[in-house]
Amino acid sequence: MSSAVTTAPPAGALTTVRIAHSPDSDDAFMFYALTQGRLETEGLAVEHVLRDIESLNQAAFSGTYEITALSFHGYAHVAGSYQLMPSGASFGDGYGPLVVCRETAAKVDREALAGRAVAIPGRLTTAHLALRLWQPEVAVRVVPFDRILDIVAAGEVEAGVVIHEGQLTYSDQGLRAVVDLGAWWKEETGLPLPLGGNGIRRDLDEALKRRLCHLLSASIAYGLDHRREALSYATRYARGLEDDPVRSDRFVGMYVNDWTRDYGEAGRRAVQLLLDRGFAAGLLPRPVEAEFVAA
Repeated sequence: MSSAVTTAPPAGALTTVRIAHSPDSDDAFMFYALTQGRLETEGLAVEHVLRDIESLNQAAFSGTYEITALSFHGYAHVAGSYQLMPSGASFGDGYGPLVVCRETAAKVDREALAGRAVAIPGRLTTAHLALRLWQPEVAVRVVPFDRILDIVAAGEVEAGVVIHEGQLTYSDQGLRAVVDLGAWWKEETGLPLPLGGNGIRRDLDEALKRRLCHLLSASIAYGLDHRREALSYATRYARGLEDDPVRSDRFVGMYVNDWTRDYGEAGRRAVQLLLDRGFAAGLLPRPVEAEFVAA
């Protein structure tokens, strides 16, 4: 899915900023105020681009967007071109991507999945990185995130890693959870699992970067402070939950919360630990130090 909407700036505006994120309700919620004219953006024309997270990870290699949602796995590959904005991250604090299998499947666990086919939503997703940290020997199959539940239910793969709203709807299709990778990570580390953040291109003017970081923080705060209004907008992107306001609200709350307002020391430590463990496991090509735009 891809679309773009430009918020018209005042006459004489010179700077167009493309803000790209996934077409899901939590990202839509956090960017609501910024992309829907609730904040003053004088001098900026904001172009709102929606694409799936793996497409955004790939687009970041060529620096396509000034601001882009990135998996932290993807960030590890483009850290030379992007810094992290100090707000806007999605953490799974004791929960996260789920490995699911058919309800009727024989015993499926970490040992049983060694060498077996597991569907993932993209090679650069954090879901893939976490899966390989949990079970390095899986044989992955890349599948669009919105088809993973279907192919697991059809028995085309042994299991699949579910992200976005599928984390709440998988049982509707006769599937059961094998492991919650966010819960596993917290047991391992005592920290939340960092899933994705927002990258901003390094080559932008420093003053512009700081301004955009402040606008994103203000947009997140607006959404959290005007929850009903922002949720009404965001639920149009709640795949499978459009008519389920309770689960829609729950999903947004899972990934837009105090961790999203600010990483804090623990959040930044969790990001660095994920990157360090990914490299130590041979899943990242080089050591990466997470670098944030200074406030």
